[in-house]
Amino acid sequence: MTFWDAPTDPPPPDQPPAPGQAGKTKRERPGGWIVILVVLVLLLLVGGGYAAAYGMAGDKVPRGTTISGVDVGGLTRDAAIEELEQAFGDRAEQPITVTVEAASGEKSDEVTPSEIGLGVDYEASVDEAGAGQSWSPARQWDYFTGGDDVEAVVDIDEERLDEQLSALSEGLGTPPKDGKVTFTRNGVKTVDPVPGEAVDLDAAEDAIVAAYLGEEDSAELAVEEAQPDIDDADIQAALDEFANPAMSRSVVLVFGDNKIRLQPKDYAPALSMVPDNGVLVPKIDEKTLNDLVKGATAEGKPVDATVELVNGKPKVVPAKPGVEYEIEDVVSVFTDLLAAPEGEREGKVKAEVVEADFTTQEAKDLGIKEKVSEFTTYYPYAEYRNVNIGRAAELIDGTVLKPGETFSLNDTVGERTAENGFTIGYTIQGGILVKDYGGGVSQMATTTFNAMFFAGLKDIEHKPHSFYIDRYPEGREATVAWPTLDLRFQNDTDYGVLIHSWVVPSDGSAQGEVHVEMYSTKVWDIEATKSERYNYRAPATRHLTTPDCEPNTGWSGFDVDVTRIFREHGEDEIHHTEKFHTSYTAADTVVCGPPPKPDNDN
Repeated sequence: MTFWDAPTDPPPPDQPPAPGQAGKTKRERPGGWIVILVVLVLLLLVGGGYAAAYGMAGDKVPRGTTISGVDVGGLTRDAAIEELEQAFGDRAEQPITVTVEAASGEKSDEVTPSEIGLGVDYEASVDEAGAGQSWSPARQWDYFTGGDDVEAVVDIDEERLDEQLSALSEGLGTPPKDGKVTFTRNGVKTVDPVPGEAVDLDAAEDAIVAAYLGEEDSAELAVEEAQPDIDDADIQAALDEFANPAMSRSVVLVFGDNKIRLQPKDYAPALSMVPDNGVLVPKIDEKTLNDLVKGATAEGKPVDATVELVNGKPKVVPAKPGVEYEIEDVVSVFTDLLAAPEGEREGKVKAEVVEADFTTQEAKDLGIKEKVSEFTTYYPYAEYRNVNIGRAAELIDGTVLKPGETFSLNDTVGERTAENGFTIGYTIQGGILVKDYGGGVSQMATTTFNAMFFAGLKDIEHKPHSFYIDRYPEGREATVAWPTLDLRFQNDTDYGVLIHSWVVPSDGSAQGEVHVEMYSTKVWDIEATKSERYNYRAPATRHLTTPDCEPNTGWSGFDVDVTRIFREHGEDEIHHTEKFHTSYTAADTVVCGPPPKPDNDN
């Protein structure tokens, strides 16, 4: 038998297993288990060493490390922080002399680190240096093989630093000037940018921080060439992207069913462009834009249409819808529209809209188109007359009476008080002159009554003066007193009536003038006739001893009749007539003082 025939040896590689050996498991040699055991023991030994290394490093700063010159290597995190506090804590109050040099001169000042918020962030500095626990092999490697010199992490208030450096460098060099884009009613204007000289803030900050960390007491800075933040390219971008499109054509804001068209010349004062991170961005003045919108709408409650005189002619003033909106919504829509192309410059604003009760069309339908009557009276100079009649005319002016409405002078003018703009003057009370607020307002009543008379409107209530005043037409005048006596008349035509009233004050050299005009569509041609005076009454004499006594020379009373004749406008035939009967009492003579004693002949 050869060597290969040994029963314990395997067959040669190229021979199949011997008969009876197929499918049987081979036994492992005892040496394989010994190798595995040895590897496990070695791993345990290495792991123990790594754990020991981790325990030695802990949260310490890598050995040999310095932070801005302060040796913190091998210290725990807390100990390193304490070391930095001892090194830098007192420096916060140690002034640093900062010198700025320029061709035009030199200036120096002291900067205290604490005043500009300059200080070391101790925790961040220590962490940046590598303190902190970690199982990472790299961390363990850094601890045992580290030793870098790292810069401390510092905080600084750049705004406060900028303020101090700006004050320090004032007068040194020429600051750069940013380019500008402005808006006027005539279009877009630009201001070219201008280079200048200024302190480089980044370099200044680095120099001051270096002095602080190096415990130096001075830092030198220089004024260098500086370019403006907004240059020519920024100006051109602002023109192309916003300014020129914004002023190219009108924009339309839509509130409900109402459209408000704003023209560039009107909204230009609301536009501006301001620097923002080196570019110009649009800015909208909310108040100016809001005023424009309010001018075309009525904030809150709607405003009815009306009619007013423009250059002496009646003109309809359109109604304004009541609109409630948030100005932020208006600004947002408006800003988007400014940059939109033609055909897309209309936008809807979120708003609550309430339409006016009296529309623009209804105002047009009033037919107020021509002067239908006018009347003028005159008065002698008295400053109280200028004040009181002028104030009454101001309050009546612009009154519009719709068909069927009744005018009330007392309701329109209100109580005659100082708060309402009136002063003390002479009034007739109890047949004599006394002083009271509103003296002279009856002249406004008389003038308004006559304008109503010749407009052909319906007399509802009027009362002539108790005695005749010769500057008024006989039988065609009225007096008023708050609140008992009123002047009231009704617009009984099919058209509206606009009342225009004003006063030309007396200056002592000329009489004052009171004017009242009425505008409508002319319905009647009015003629007035007057009877002769009749039923005369002689005045009496009264003696008054009261402190407010005003002497007066009396005159006779009488009756008179006035007839108003109505003809349809343009016709000769009398349509109807109306009679006004007036009975004037005698104006008593007033003597201030006791009556004379009767003669006694006995």
